[in-house]
Amino acid sequence: MNFQGISYWLETVGEPLTPRPSLKGDIEVDVAILGGGYSGLWTAYYLLQQEPSLEIAIVEREICGYGASGRNGGWCSPRFPINPDVVERRHGADVARQTVEAMFATVAEVGEVCARENIDAQFRTNGIFSFARGEAQVAAVVGAHELYERLGLGAKNRLLNVDEARERVNISGIRMALHTEGSGTVHPAKLVRGLARTVERKGAAIYEQTTVRRMETGARPALVTDNGVVRARRAVIAAGEAYLSKVPGLERTVLPMSSSIVLTEPLSDAQWREIGWAEGDGLGSQAYTVDYLTKTDDGRILYGSRGAPYYYGSETKEMVDGLDGVLEQMRARLREWFPPLESAKFTHAWSGYLGVTRDWTPSVVFDADAKSGRLCGYTGRGVATSNLAARILSSKILGRETALSRLPLSDHQPPAWEPEPLRWLGVRYIQNGFKRMDEARDSGRPAPLDAAIVSRLSAP
Repeated sequence: MNFQGISYWLETVGEPLTPRPSLKGDIEVDVAILGGGYSGLWTAYYLLQQEPSLEIAIVEREICGYGASGRNGGWCSPRFPINPDVVERRHGADVARQTVEAMFATVAEVGEVCARENIDAQFRTNGIFSFARGEAQVAAVVGAHELYERLGLGAKNRLLNVDEARERVNISGIRMALHTEGSGTVHPAKLVRGLARTVERKGAAIYEQTTVRRMETGARPALVTDNGVVRARRAVIAAGEAYLSKVPGLERTVLPMSSSIVLTEPLSDAQWREIGWAEGDGLGSQAYTVDYLTKTDDGRILYGSRGAPYYYGSETKEMVDGLDGVLEQMRARLREWFPPLESAKFTHAWSGYLGVTRDWTPSVVFDADAKSGRLCGYTGRGVATSNLAARILSSKILGRETALSRLPLSDHQPPAWEPEPLRWLGVRYIQNGFKRMDEARDSGRPAPLDAAIVSRLSAP
């Protein structure tokens, strides 16, 4: 497989992507981890930081960074996967505030690890610019600002009027924006590949091109692969994120949701003068189908949005059928937002899968009796959230509970997704509903008659 061709990030990672050797026969370690993305690597990193003598094996089906860790939009965001108002409703204002503050601290932690371990992931701190394009999106921005004010977090979340917003980023039709400090951006593939080298240097073994067929838990936990069995004295960990839907026993834990990205050529100085965006904040609109934009280090614009519809049985197709129309709509939308892009070329496009739990809440669990753990469900905000989840899980494995264990993702057991075909019917209906709701709002039409039903079915 041409791993460089999967995404712009893997193409520009600056190292050969030759797979590491696969597992050859049976082995025994202290901790066996399924998945060589951020979740698995961060877990190994923090385990070894606390107990350097641990024997750890990471088993990866392809190569480290093959999944969302090597394909995402490059945000290292302080936004928790569910909004603070949902956390507040479930757990109270204090927990909501603590969760937001923990996410800000997590962004800083990622940067500190990159500096400490010499991981050249192009990490930089900037902010998030959540904009309202058109009057219909203004209420969402205002509501978010009011929530942060109520939680005592207004200092890091500033409301910008139309002139202030346009001064930072000249997006056509912009009406207002919320600027959040303390976010970050990274080169995702350089981060995941750098983490892999770091945990190897600290003593972990990584086996690539090795498919796990099942996890065994209990007195003799193990990862059973095509090439041998990895027995674990202390724990087996499921860290496959969206791909956990393929692990027997975990099929209904997460739903793989497709997200797609298009990328421009490097823009000229004249184009950038018209666009602005000098601070390089992450950009996002208020679309129900989600928009995220990143300014790359070499002067391109990355634009991501939801991709292909959900596939029956949580299938994760590598080449998504019918994606050309989605990608063309995305290119047209970006040119509409930024008229200076009218003549710009788009050089890359790719897609991938992110993991979503039934209640949209990330989950970190460890069963000491079964000697098994899991971390997953970042809903597209995994660059930072995976780090937070791994710190929580590593402490649980070692029996060292911390203040982070009081956060909402700790010990959270989300409901299982519905069995097929109900899952396919429900998710497809919601995806179609969000698309229709966006189209109605953008065109100034009333919301579809079933908008309330769509929102209720999709609510965390």
